[in-house]
Amino acid sequence: MIQSVNGGVRVGAEEKRREEKRREAESKKMGEEIEDIEDLVVGGASPPGFRLPIGPPAVAVGVGVAPNHRRRMRMRMRNQQEQQQQLQQQQLSPSISIPIPGTQRIYIKTFGCSHNQSDSEYMAGLLSSFGYSLSDNPDLSDLWLINTCTVKAPSQSAMDTLLLRASSSNIPLVVAGCVPQGSSHLTQLRGISIVGVQQIHRVVEVVEETLKGHEVRLLTRNSLPSLDLPKVRKNNFVEILPINVGCLGACTYCKTKHARGHLGSYTIPSLVGRVKSVISDGVKEIWLSSEDTGAYGRDIGVNLPTLLNALVAELPADATTMLRIGMTNPPFILEHLKQIAEILRHPCVYSFLHVPVQSGSDTILSAMNREYTVSEFRTVVDTLIELVPGMQIATDIICGFPGETDEDFEQTVNLVKEYKFPQVHISQFYPRPGTPAARMKKVPSNVVKRRSRELTNVFEAFTPYNGMEGKVERIWITDIASDGVHLVGHTKGYIQVLIIAPDHMLGTSAMVKITSVGRWSVFGEVIETINPDSDHKVSSKEVSNQDMPSLCCNPAKNGGFSEETECCACGNDSCCGQSVLKNSDNSRSSVVPQNQNSRSFLGWILRKRKHLQHRTVESELDSGSVSKQEGGHGNVTKWDFVDKALLGGISISIFTIVAVVIAFTFSVIWSK
Repeated sequence: MIQSVNGGVRVGAEEKRREEKRREAESKKMGEEIEDIEDLVVGGASPPGFRLPIGPPAVAVGVGVAPNHRRRMRMRMRNQQEQQQQLQQQQLSPSISIPIPGTQRIYIKTFGCSHNQSDSEYMAGLLSSFGYSLSDNPDLSDLWLINTCTVKAPSQSAMDTLLLRASSSNIPLVVAGCVPQGSSHLTQLRGISIVGVQQIHRVVEVVEETLKGHEVRLLTRNSLPSLDLPKVRKNNFVEILPINVGCLGACTYCKTKHARGHLGSYTIPSLVGRVKSVISDGVKEIWLSSEDTGAYGRDIGVNLPTLLNALVAELPADATTMLRIGMTNPPFILEHLKQIAEILRHPCVYSFLHVPVQSGSDTILSAMNREYTVSEFRTVVDTLIELVPGMQIATDIICGFPGETDEDFEQTVNLVKEYKFPQVHISQFYPRPGTPAARMKKVPSNVVKRRSRELTNVFEAFTPYNGMEGKVERIWITDIASDGVHLVGHTKGYIQVLIIAPDHMLGTSAMVKITSVGRWSVFGEVIETINPDSDHKVSSKEVSNQDMPSLCCNPAKNGGFSEETECCACGNDSCCGQSVLKNSDNSRSSVVPQNQNSRSFLGWILRKRKHLQHRTVESELDSGSVSKQEGGHGNVTKWDFVDKALLGGISISIFTIVAVVIAFTFSVIWSK
């Protein structure tokens, strides 16, 4: 009788045939969809196909093998050995091209809040450490990784568009973020690999299996991802640090809780360790991010002030690295107001806080299940403004929530008029499937749009920065504005300041004189730079800046707006897709690429020309010598050297082209 060995046990031929059939069925099922990957073993001999990261940091992404999976693991390891033998045989044939893992280009697209941005940076770091290159061009990429937001319908519609485009182009696709975590049953996600919000540390496994043609879905919530994973930051000077995930609220309109789940906080030692690490990396701003910063630690027996005091103790004494506290809902900050105020006064902490109110009507707040009243919101704002000099408060408003009457909306308008918030994130109500608010009677869409426009007009009538002209402020410079001309800094109150300065000032601090104010930003002139190695100030008189009035009228032009970010309807910190009317938080999302030192000579010329032209205009305004054109449109200015050089170069080019054309024409005629 023919016999074979299977797992060390001798069996008959009949048993062998049954075993082979079972293996074929299981192998076929694996090819269709892999629900989890249990083959990577930490320590000991690595199973076939397992790869370690390329170079530092060496991050093990393996998982232990549960006892109840041992039999399945043995079967899969045998299958992997067979596949490896097949690959070795195929490698003998030069006509077959086998992709090498880690050589592909990955395009990462992120929607949503700063927490989502941090997740994308972690996934980019892991992929990069395994040899994958990150691409900004989706058309030249081998796989797309889409990190999604479930807050509002527009962001999910944008995701759907990308899915269709990828499908029509046969591009391998991995979807991450809140949409698949909260709605994995969606038709659009069928046949697509998924990475859950607490599975980002396994993104390399998912990508590699997807490139092989497999579907992988990792959605379990076991433990929080490590804070020490490798990271590729969108802005080298800004660290987005998640301090907890999920929240304790139950807002009737919010879909994010379905995805992020109940509150889960990182321990204070792990957060302190991360802060130490990023400071040594040269980070100059640390953003604390979460679905509700104020609720931090309630699940592990600590609180937010305890964490903040521990983090502040690690910041450099010369305030070269600043801390920005993320969004907090009113209920969880009320009991710590004085302690929070004391921390906000610290020289290394921005005097800025995002406190969403959502509505000025207690009736609507109750329908939203926000768990606070308008009076309690006022207590938070009034206390912080009283105790913290220069305090800046940002807030969120939802227009047209189900049941909102004209009287309710009028109360919201009056609240905004009373406080004249410098930043207001205004959103029309979007019903999200599966939430209680989606089943409520809706306000007519035309009424919702009218109220949104009305509140927008009210807000845009404010001039929050009037009176700052002539003041000297310290700023921290971390960004380049979207115009490519100005650098972006922030004051202690996180007011956005635009300056003209050399690129090497990125990541530094400086004293500036505010020369003018706009609706969305202020403009400053650098008078001193602050030596990052000491507390001494060094003169930098050659650097100056003048106002650029054209940048004052539209937030999309000042580095403070990104259409791709979405505000969490709960007020998730620094997310701003809700018709952001003023938002200095997101200048990093609309800056030019980070290799700033490689700007072209032409860019320098244009930048210099704008600077010189504006200096001429301002000097003529001071002397009263500027003459208005008919109708009052524009200013007549003198030609400077750069203008003449540009005009001369253009003229010479035109004459050269004309001469070449004429010569070519005559040569053709004479040849005939």
